[in-house]
Amino acid sequence: MTASDPQVTIERWSRDDLPLLEWANTPEMTRHLGGPETPDEIDRRHARYLVSWESGDAEMYRIEVGGRPAGGIGFWEVEHNGAPAYEAGWNVLPEAQGRGVATDALRLLIAHVRRRGDRSLLVAYPWAENAASSALCRRAGFEHRGSSTGPWRGAEATFENWVLDMSPQESAGREPDVDERFETLDRARWWPFYTPHWSSRERSAARFTTGPHGLALRIDEDTPPWAPDLDGDLRVSHLQTGQYSGPPGSGVGQHRFRDGLVVREPQPEWRLWLAQHGTIEVRMAAIRHPDAMTAFWPIGFEDAPDDCGEICIAEIFGSEIDDDGGWVGVGVKPQNDPRLRADFEKIRVEGDLTAMHDYAVEWEADRLRFFIDGRWVKTVAQRIDYPVQLMLDVYEFPRSDGARDVSALPHVLRVEHVRTTPAS
Repeated sequence: MTASDPQVTIERWSRDDLPLLEWANTPEMTRHLGGPETPDEIDRRHARYLVSWESGDAEMYRIEVGGRPAGGIGFWEVEHNGAPAYEAGWNVLPEAQGRGVATDALRLLIAHVRRRGDRSLLVAYPWAENAASSALCRRAGFEHRGSSTGPWRGAEATFENWVLDMSPQESAGREPDVDERFETLDRARWWPFYTPHWSSRERSAARFTTGPHGLALRIDEDTPPWAPDLDGDLRVSHLQTGQYSGPPGSGVGQHRFRDGLVVREPQPEWRLWLAQHGTIEVRMAAIRHPDAMTAFWPIGFEDAPDDCGEICIAEIFGSEIDDDGGWVGVGVKPQNDPRLRADFEKIRVEGDLTAMHDYAVEWEADRLRFFIDGRWVKTVAQRIDYPVQLMLDVYEFPRSDGARDVSALPHVLRVEHVRTTPAS
């Protein structure tokens, strides 16, 4: 989808949606399903979609783009290799194809399955010839588990087996190698400056307290913009667990957030607390204020220029917190790593996000599974295979009129702990 495309939604299948099945029942649309069905078969399918909502063993939805019907999507109970699962299926009408509609609709469907919470596997079995559906599964975080051949409408067909593992976070019997509680700030782990090579240690220095209740990172009334000519009036209070940059005047440095950056102040090289695979987690409380954002986002140490991808474990804008919950951004951002593609989305979380919540990633060789309060929320099926440093911060964004809400200051990010656990 592009910024100009209308919003994709999925709505409960209704009695008025029979024409959608008829529009999709063409030779072109059914070429990977064994061909069109008869009118009686279409009527029976429509009836099953309606009845399934009452029985609770399936949920079928109408895909809409800007309020106009664009296809269908749903899930139903199956067994996969003897384990209970839901199977997903979908179709998108030709006029809505090639615009990311299926991708958005599948993500919305996954959110429904996640909230239902009664089965930890979601599977899809597209025909082997259906490369577009397999690509969609891959983008949505499904893992390819081989292929199989079986009967289909009186003939044999070969299916690709795609599996999305939605099981909760596994922590039993695994001990962290580092369990940071912030009773003090351990300078053997933390560098209290925000990428100071692009600015200076003076401007990017963190404001914080530590103690028995953990860390409090704060932005005060007199916190200066960290790099005003590069990033406007953005203010940051930040800790990171590594530092790497080149000589003054070079473009070598971590988190190249815009073109044309040059190192202004030379920095030491610190390899303090780097992780590579395993579990990374934080317990923290967000800030409900429209100018504030809190985040925990490990990035590549970047001693090699391409090793710079971001694993966003939690990104929470204060403007996206409400009385009932809020939105938490999770996923992978390539930054400047050409081997990665952006796979980031915002997950709705019910409850008070200004209270303590747990955010984590299980990072394996070829996938990353993200969790909030121990519950699975997203899988990214990509490979990141280099050390990352931890990035923990609170931002205050400038307003268009230049004003600041000083009555709300300080903005304080509270953190109980940060942990890393090696891969088993």
